Amino acid sequence: MIKLHPLEIIPILLYLALLLFIGFRKRSNLSDEEDFILGGRRLTLPAFVATLVTTWYGGILGIGEFTYRYGLSNWVVFGLPYYIFAILFAFLLASRIRKAQLLSIPDQLYQHYGYGNGLTGTIYTFFMTLPAPYVLMVGFLIQLITGWPLYMCIILGTVFSMIYVINGGFNSVVRTDKLQFILMFGGFILLFITLVSRYGGLPFLTKHLPARHLTLSGGNSFQYILVWFFIALWTLIDPGFHQRCYAARTPGIARKGILISVLFWMIFDFLTTSTGLYARALLRDIDAPLSYPLLSHRILPPLLSGLFLTGLLATIMSTVDSMFLLSAITIGHDFTGKLKKIQISRVNLVRIGLFISALISILLAIVFPSIIQLWYIIGTLFIPPMLIPVLGTYYPFFRLSKKMVGWNLSLCFLISFLFLLQSIRISPSLISLNYWLNIQPMYPGLISSIIIFLIFRGKLLLTLSKGPGLNNSQ
Repeated sequence: MIKLHPLEIIPILLYLALLLFIGFRKRSNLSDEEDFILGGRRLTLPAFVATLVTTWYGGILGIGEFTYRYGLSNWVVFGLPYYIFAILFAFLLASRIRKAQLLSIPDQLYQHYGYGNGLTGTIYTFFMTLPAPYVLMVGFLIQLITGWPLYMCIILGTVFSMIYVINGGFNSVVRTDKLQFILMFGGFILLFITLVSRYGGLPFLTKHLPARHLTLSGGNSFQYILVWFFIALWTLIDPGFHQRCYAARTPGIARKGILISVLFWMIFDFLTTSTGLYARALLRDIDAPLSYPLLSHRILPPLLSGLFLTGLLATIMSTVDSMFLLSAITIGHDFTGKLKKIQISRVNLVRIGLFISALISILLAIVFPSIIQLWYIIGTLFIPPMLIPVLGTYYPFFRLSKKMVGWNLSLCFLISFLFLLQSIRISPSLISLNYWLNIQPMYPGLISSIIIFLIFRGKLLLTLSKGPGLNNSQ
């Protein structure tokens, strides 16, 4: 904990008050599920960019933690692979998703692969959208300000982040994202300019940083870096990307919006990585996830530091509220909403889902108190089983039979889970994992999915090749 000046706290309080005002300004139609989940599919290009950029960059303290520990490797791990897959998403999926006229990824799975596979995909989507890493980040910031126990800060941050989503759904998320977009960029531009003007640029960093911090690997192994490229495949099946494409006014807005967003992410990555390098050069023996707020408190005058801290909080909360809504949708629309005997409206079911999501996120954030480890575990378990089935809903080439999808969803998850469980068993802690057989748990799951796909394609090609021959013989 650091003792904040009153002028550092005032901007935060003003932001929270303004956030509630914007979020509660208009209540969503209780009976219109499409309006609550997608804002009536009226998302314009500027709103699309603002909500996608802010939502996709909520892991700001994790970025600070990684940059503080590994330097420029942050850009290789959390920048480059996501640009690549976001651009692929824009050209290959965005328009197709908007034209599908559905509400969620599980809707696609139900439609193409049946109820059982759709239900399994719903469960996986729920865990992929749980905002536990971001709830943990909000808890860290509140603890920094108040000094209260972390679990209490996590609970408080969770309650505050979801309260206005209950009222307005997707429309409230988009309205608040516009404000948060301005604050997140403004705060980092302010701190970056101050650092460069006071300490200079690259010569200062070269002199005061460990040599490995200015390398692209950061001292990490090739296998470790490579696995993050596979985790970036998350982009192709990310429910937030899909939701915004479903909500776009036109397919063209969905495609252009993602490409423009990539440009903003590149700018923001430059700001966050550079600032993280200054934090490592100037601060020693600190809690790495708090490198950004500690640097701001030390370098900036109180009021400007308060504005930067507000930008940090806005960056995280822009993701927390969106992911709360997404995880609630999987409960209220994709799971409970499919049960015909339930008489509660779909919108109210989604609202109930918000509370369930909040409870599970709080528990995960308390059990796994590392932002990066939470990202890693979720990506490791759920990308392998979901990737090919989701792509198959848009491209027939990747489409498996219902039976093979069932095998893919269950077996690939189980294999990654067993490798991860064994790694946890032989490791000193959940934070520092020693990987079983020195294999990242995601790889066996992905390889299994590819094998299942190749077996299916091989059988299909064999069947097709025999077909004409049988007809000729008859």
